[in-house]
Amino acid sequence: MTSLQISPVKSRPEGAQRLAWLYEVPARFALGAGTFLIAFLLWDVSIRVFDVPEFVVPKPGVAIESLFENWKLILHYAWITSIEIVLGFLAGGIGGGLLAIAVHRYPLVDAALNPLIVFFQIIPKIALAPIFLLWFGFGLAPKILLVAIIAFFPVTLNTVAGLVATNPDLGHLVQSVGGTRNQYLWRVQLLNALPNIFAGLKIAMTFSVIGAVVGEFTGGSEGLGYLILFSSSQVKTPLLFAALFAIAVLGLLMYYAIVLLEYWMVPWERRAQNHQTQSIQWQR
Repeated sequence: MTSLQISPVKSRPEGAQRLAWLYEVPARFALGAGTFLIAFLLWDVSIRVFDVPEFVVPKPGVAIESLFENWKLILHYAWITSIEIVLGFLAGGIGGGLLAIAVHRYPLVDAALNPLIVFFQIIPKIALAPIFLLWFGFGLAPKILLVAIIAFFPVTLNTVAGLVATNPDLGHLVQSVGGTRNQYLWRVQLLNALPNIFAGLKIAMTFSVIGAVVGEFTGGSEGLGYLILFSSSQVKTPLLFAALFAIAVLGLLMYYAIVLLEYWMVPWERRAQNHQTQSIQWQR
């Protein structure tokens, strides 16, 4: 029968933890790169075995070759898509965080806005794209607004969850030393909610990439989403897959930028996770 023992283990010093992290990151990167390599090999072998035409699914080497051949065009469109993602993500993230704080701090705001928040959360965001196109035209504004709305809700909900999850004893402690309600909110609850906030930001970033591409699908003349539609209409499948690669790389870079920011801003959460992992000694 499998059993485990929980025993107190001294956590490693901060310097040792940082050194371990420096060794861990390249190892994780190598493992992820190896997984991608295996996936590309399986992709290539499957196409050769089943003799799939190039206009249906190109070989990975052909798609990568198209990526390098059209790198200037793809880089230009990737820049446009990046602007839409970053501006929309910032607007949605900041707005969602501020609204979450207001909802948590003032019950009247919660009672007034909660039904409206749920209402907008239920509406399919893709259905808003044509409406924004009608209101704001074919520029960047409708795409940025769509991304902002998509990023808004994960940040709002996760921030509220983090604020609510604060230990009430901390509030009693702040009150006992003469602290105010606002000091408790900004100096204790908000810091306690940072892991939840970053969880919401990571979800919001992945959704933001999707939102920008969908916005370009519905009405755009630039961007990687537009390039996918153009390639599809011209049956340029290698270019289509090259644009998909560019979107994937762009999304990964932005996602891991948030991961690094979380690593820098929430060190205590990492130490707590390391301590919990080290404290469990499995028999087998």
